[in-house]
Amino acid sequence: MQSPLARSFNRPRITVVLAMSADGKITDASRAAARFPSVADKAHLEAQIAKADATLFGAGTLRAYGTTLPVTNATLIADRRSRQQPDQPIQIVCSAIGNLDPGWPFFQQPVPRWLITTLEGMQSWREGRKGKDIERPFEHVLITERPFNWHVVMQDLLCGKSALSSAADRPAIQNLVVMGGGELVASLLSDGLIDDLYLTVCPLLIGGKTAPTPVGGLGFTLPRTPQLVLKSCQVKADEVFLHYSVCH
Repeated sequence: MQSPLARSFNRPRITVVLAMSADGKITDASRAAARFPSVADKAHLEAQIAKADATLFGAGTLRAYGTTLPVTNATLIADRRSRQQPDQPIQIVCSAIGNLDPGWPFFQQPVPRWLITTLEGMQSWREGRKGKDIERPFEHVLITERPFNWHVVMQDLLCGKSALSSAADRPAIQNLVVMGGGELVASLLSDGLIDDLYLTVCPLLIGGKTAPTPVGGLGFTLPRTPQLVLKSCQVKADEVFLHYSVCH
């Protein structure tokens, strides 16, 4: 990876929210759904999601869980309404190859869904949908190149217009929560596009050299690594809730 670039302000504010084991793993080597965080951590994640205009996650994360986390807390929904936000943030999936299963429960959840993909991925997704009864699986589709040009994608998300979108106008995204996986986080971090990082350290050890970590990819080279500033630290039962800002 290259060192992060200076922050550009013509994009959404991007917050990463992840839980990891005490040895820094977000799941095991099989990339199964990581259901080890507590009820308190789930509430913490929901609170962060409720502040956002949209969430972003990779196809691997969706494949592991089959669903996304909607906002269900009545107080959080009321807060969104007071900010003139819709009850549910937009759920954005990114997949370069469009390898998404129309049978996943995600496509039945009452949430707005968008897709970021490539021309190849869009064709693959359309082929996979043939014969499947899914009404409007994605409200909007943004097409980009491969590898993803995240600077352009983020500018398009903020302004709500793009020549590469399946629609001319979309809601503008000002605050975006990223929920994984590690490869997506690494890509955004490498491009200098992450502003805040919330990490929950959970009381277990997973191990394994191939088990994913919060930041995947090839890694950074010392000393040119992203630097963090600790904003808060809370201990609840056996979990530690960390909030860092990312230096730009």
